Amino acid sequence: MRLFLTYFSLLLSLFTAAQPKHEVRAVWITTAYGLDWPNTKATSRETAKRQQEELINMLDKLKAANFNTVLFQARTRGEVFYRSDIEPMSAELTGQTNKNPGYDPLAFVVEECHKRGMECHAWMVALPLGGKKHVASLGSHSVVRKRKKICVAYKNEWFLNPGQPETKEYLMSLIKEVTERYDVDGIHLDYLRYPENAKSFPDKVDYRRSSQGRTLEQWRRDCLTDIVRYVYRGVKALKPWVKVSTSPVGKYRDTARYPSKGWNAYHTVYQDPQRWMAEGIQDQIYPMIYFRGNNFYPFALDWQEQNNGRHVVAGLGVYFLNPNEGNWPKEEIERQIHFVRHQKMAGEACYRARFVTENEQGIYDTLADGLYAFPALQPPMPWLDNTPPSAPSELKTVVKKNGYMELSWKSSEDNDSINEPTYTVYASDSLPIDTESPQNIVATGIKGTRYVYAPILPWNRKIHFAITAIDRYGNESEAVMTESF
Repeated sequence: MRLFLTYFSLLLSLFTAAQPKHEVRAVWITTAYGLDWPNTKATSRETAKRQQEELINMLDKLKAANFNTVLFQARTRGEVFYRSDIEPMSAELTGQTNKNPGYDPLAFVVEECHKRGMECHAWMVALPLGGKKHVASLGSHSVVRKRKKICVAYKNEWFLNPGQPETKEYLMSLIKEVTERYDVDGIHLDYLRYPENAKSFPDKVDYRRSSQGRTLEQWRRDCLTDIVRYVYRGVKALKPWVKVSTSPVGKYRDTARYPSKGWNAYHTVYQDPQRWMAEGIQDQIYPMIYFRGNNFYPFALDWQEQNNGRHVVAGLGVYFLNPNEGNWPKEEIERQIHFVRHQKMAGEACYRARFVTENEQGIYDTLADGLYAFPALQPPMPWLDNTPPSAPSELKTVVKKNGYMELSWKSSEDNDSINEPTYTVYASDSLPIDTESPQNIVATGIKGTRYVYAPILPWNRKIHFAITAIDRYGNESEAVMTESF
């Protein structure tokens, strides 16, 4: 089997998969410790504006490289990056716990992502609450002070206790705030796991109370699954189009192809994500497959084979390109993306944003000019809704005085009466336009029924256009086409 995987990876290094039309191209923007954002503390109107500009610059770079999904860290360890009635606003914003930076960061990033046709998912750290010093710094705002019954200390760290039934209710109260108040496209749960090899985790009383004959290991897995199920159903009751995802440990467990070397989701941290997909209580998973060679390929393939029709988005360890982290060759990430495409996985997510936008080992250029040269649409979610909107109509083009072209059309209708569809523009030099080719996508995520076509290079100007409507489940309508001249 080892020879098989080695051969397979070598084969893929020679195989350049065509860019798919539908692909999640995600990036994690880490706010914990200001790792990706913010760099500037918002202590005045000027510095608050500078803080926003830092985020805008990052989003502009991601958009220019045709990323389409931002996983924005909205909750770290007991602190949040939005206006909450439950937990304090992070000190990373202003230097002080629970101080208003003068704007709502989550509302801001959602709006800016949507302006660029990108999805924004609220990335929320689930169970860890930080070290004792951090918890103490939150004072009376800390959940440890407010809800000590559902909190436990383990190895100088505080955690929400998965064995307490009220824990899932507390997490859902935070998620409900975000889902109801913000136009997020997804809820993304991180650290929904026990500490590694935590055989002495202080949950023995809870286990004896509710084990019902299960082993401790299986009971812990069931506790995490109960949380996932409760959150998934809760979000769908509020806004069924909002995607619910997790980022499990990158290896599920040993496979027939390759061992996990004693470190995996199932045994080490008691996660059972393949069960979550089988039960249909996940829309996407982002396994953190931050490994090389045979520690990546067989486990990525295992996730995909067990997906139950859900989206598996491979988490890529782009940070390992940094010399201080691992000094991987850039070709390692390129091969992994080719593999993801060859196996028809839903896409990939890069950890972290700064390593992408600062072009570590030239990875940004490789993506923007090569692997992500053309835009990609979000994969649809037929398990939630498989009815596309009606086609837009009456597409018209008007050449403006500056040479730009304004497209306008009549809106489409969707079976979802709450959300208006967005629109995708295709352009080509010939008719009929092939709307299955990503090379013809000009723009996506357009709100409203007008678009100004202004190609950067005049000699790349196209003369024929098509418009489709896309609902929040990823269903795409038929196209309306017209000639520009």
